[in-house]
Amino acid sequence: MFARLKFTVAALALTAGAAAAQQTDITIGMQLEPPNLDPTGGAAAAIDEVVYANLFEGLTRYTSDGSIAPALAESWDISEDGTEYTFHLRDGVTFHDGSTMDAEDVKFSLDRARAEDSTNAQKALFAGIENVEVVDPLTVKVTLSGPNSAFPTNMAWGDAVIVAPESIDSAATAPVGTGPFMFSNWVQGDRVELIAYDGYWGEKPALTAATFKFISDPTAAFAAMMAGDIDAFPGYPAPETLVQFEADPRFKLLIGSTEGETILGMNNKSEALSDPKVRAAIAHAINRQEIIDGAMFGYGTPIGTHFAPHNPDYVDLTGLSDYDPEKSKALLAEAGQEGLTLSLKLPPPSYARRGGEIIAAQLRAVGIETQIENLEWAQWLEQVFKGKDFDLTIVSHTEPMDINIYARPDYYFQYGKPEFIELMDALNLATDAAERSEILKNAQTMIAEDYVNGYLFQLARTGVANANIEGLWENSPTQANDLTGVSWSQ
Repeated sequence: MFARLKFTVAALALTAGAAAAQQTDITIGMQLEPPNLDPTGGAAAAIDEVVYANLFEGLTRYTSDGSIAPALAESWDISEDGTEYTFHLRDGVTFHDGSTMDAEDVKFSLDRARAEDSTNAQKALFAGIENVEVVDPLTVKVTLSGPNSAFPTNMAWGDAVIVAPESIDSAATAPVGTGPFMFSNWVQGDRVELIAYDGYWGEKPALTAATFKFISDPTAAFAAMMAGDIDAFPGYPAPETLVQFEADPRFKLLIGSTEGETILGMNNKSEALSDPKVRAAIAHAINRQEIIDGAMFGYGTPIGTHFAPHNPDYVDLTGLSDYDPEKSKALLAEAGQEGLTLSLKLPPPSYARRGGEIIAAQLRAVGIETQIENLEWAQWLEQVFKGKDFDLTIVSHTEPMDINIYARPDYYFQYGKPEFIELMDALNLATDAAERSEILKNAQTMIAEDYVNGYLFQLARTGVANANIEGLWENSPTQANDLTGVSWSQ
């Protein structure tokens, strides 16, 4: 009897201990599966959503409030003329294969990104680099062709992470980085698995394992969250059901802002859209609030230019492209466009697919027909982003402070106005805050007045998570699901 009692007490103690043990793994839901896992060789935001700060690191990094912090570079010096940045690297950093990360890897990464044959989606970030010099194993000097006060910010982008020549060839499917988590497994069409890296140079994360589960269907995402198959869905694709999670104490909502300017992208070099009157007509045919309500269930902030409303330098230019269907019809008549039909190629996100149907109806009301084609991300990247084979598209540009893409003549919407390029050159040289602010305001106004694209709304961060999870970002200053500070409460 006594022996049985001791056994029972011991069993109860073990059970209580197991119940109290803190969970150290997490399953994160994502609507889109990345086409590969190399952020230096792909444009899809889903790549960074898996690997940024988790698996790969750059010289600098974004934090949750949008500020720039040291990462693999613990500090840096800037020459008086602003053209030389000397980065002092952290000692004792290793890649996940155990090899040392040093100045040679930094030089390799930057030289590779700026090379003539570079496939980096943000190659312009590195265009001003004139030379990368290894001073010693822990010191790198980067010489720029001209002053660029945004250079530390450029180095925080996911496209600027540090990679090694020994492992870069397999980065697309078996990436090797320096972050707190390392690649474990990728079941294509289903999930990517990461595990904690024991040799990490910095503070160890509370989590020991993370699974990124890909669920494209909004109804399936809702079911997976409700069933507990997913612990958190930071970019939750079914905002119409958020009210149900809000009423359930098992969950909490993560509602914030993103850097995602959602636009009706227009091919400025297509026959009809090369006429600014036609682009203006399209802009005035759009009812932004109807799109926000219909596609995003009220989540989103109207924008009139390619700039985030939460940025202190934002200018509200929505009035330049206010909803005015009669004005739209008049502009089409002036342009001699009657019976116009345009292609509308839509990537997978629900904001694009749902928003596309609404915009098609709005354009039809002013006499413009659209031929909708739903594309998978790989198709969209090939046809629209690279091939420029489209008239209209809908996409959210989630990269931070990316108004400089309008200075690239070969970018997919093909603007590249010389006067705008001059503005961006001036911005790179400017160090005075007031001067930079004025340039940014002028840039916003120029692209709005030229109706380069149809500016729809700033994408909201609509997420849902288990109520016991702490440390997930509410806002999204860059495209990331940063797990470095995430933990489960008891």
